[in-house]
Amino acid sequence: MYDYVIIGGGIVGLSTGYALVEKYPQAKIAVVEKERTVAFHQTGHNSGVIHSGIYYKPGSLKAKLSREGGDLLRSFCNQHEIPYDMCGKVIVATDQHELPLLENLYKRGLENQLDVSIIDADQLAEIEPHAYGLKAIRVKEAGIVNYKRIAESLAKVIQEKGGDILLGTKVENIKESSSGVEIECTNKTIHARYLINCAGLHCDRIAALQGLKTDMKIVPFRGEYYELKPEKHYLVKNLIYPVPNPNFPFLGVHFTRMMDGHVHAGPNAVLSFKREGYRKTDFDLKDITEVLTYPAFWKIAYKNLGEGWKEMVRSFSKKVFVQSLQRLIPEVRAEDLVESENGVRAQALTKDGKLVDDFLIVTNQRSTHILNAPSPAATASIAIGRNIGERIPEPAQI
Repeated sequence: MYDYVIIGGGIVGLSTGYALVEKYPQAKIAVVEKERTVAFHQTGHNSGVIHSGIYYKPGSLKAKLSREGGDLLRSFCNQHEIPYDMCGKVIVATDQHELPLLENLYKRGLENQLDVSIIDADQLAEIEPHAYGLKAIRVKEAGIVNYKRIAESLAKVIQEKGGDILLGTKVENIKESSSGVEIECTNKTIHARYLINCAGLHCDRIAALQGLKTDMKIVPFRGEYYELKPEKHYLVKNLIYPVPNPNFPFLGVHFTRMMDGHVHAGPNAVLSFKREGYRKTDFDLKDITEVLTYPAFWKIAYKNLGEGWKEMVRSFSKKVFVQSLQRLIPEVRAEDLVESENGVRAQALTKDGKLVDDFLIVTNQRSTHILNAPSPAATASIAIGRNIGERIPEPAQI
């Protein structure tokens, strides 16, 4: 009998396990992961950005936990000798109509107590010589790291402190009783006093297995990337972002320098026909049927028809994708780019047709479910783990 079982071996699940082994060293804890390695899905396909929290509504969990999480993340990296680089980023207005949006974003950064400043075109050229912009926001509290390395270190700490990492263990059914939770998996049955659902792309299904009514569904969005050829890396010093469309829940295509020196360009955001669909050809009948028969999906699709169409065109036309990138760096050419590894974002959509904007954490008597944890969840992960640790009962009270 475990005290706590965490479903999901991504960075949020592992951070939760880490928080619990630190807080309750005598507790029996397990992290259950269906894949053969930790950090296989969203964490392993992450862009590697340490986010500052500038985009998020003041007072929201995203704003609070990304700020706290960034500090905790850097502390963890220092302790475990994981390299990172607080290189900063620029958010660039390339058109007159974006200037008021840039100003609003700058004010939000100040509200979130960030070290941000408005810079002009000459100052931008000093930071990113090849970028074009009328004005930009300089964000010092942004950086890059390898999140998979962090996840692997978290798993190691959990094991060193007596916790179990159960790989290749897929959850198939959950039964709750007065004494605890019985978790039926492909290769074993696990008993726990308390369950924590950090299943990411499948979190809504895990909640449903326990009989929880969530009034939401995960809709998978694939983010497609290119990367600059090595001889063109000089075009990007650090992180270059556009001003995001406030009516669209994604940040737009941008340039990201990675810890290994590669420079990624993207992502767009298109509906994935499979929850774990990293390629355009990936298809799962159950996954796509769930989306297409969910009335809320058609509400959001209709509302974002124009932007959604642009994303689809970018997906199938490298020329159009490159044109979007050229708004930020005019020198970029199609021949400078090669296709890179894609990612899939687990985005919660409520039954009234709204994309959940904040982290969504639901708790009942014997379980806690993280039902929406897209970006900046990796940045905020250790803070999310601590937050969950504060919500759930102590081992003696379960």
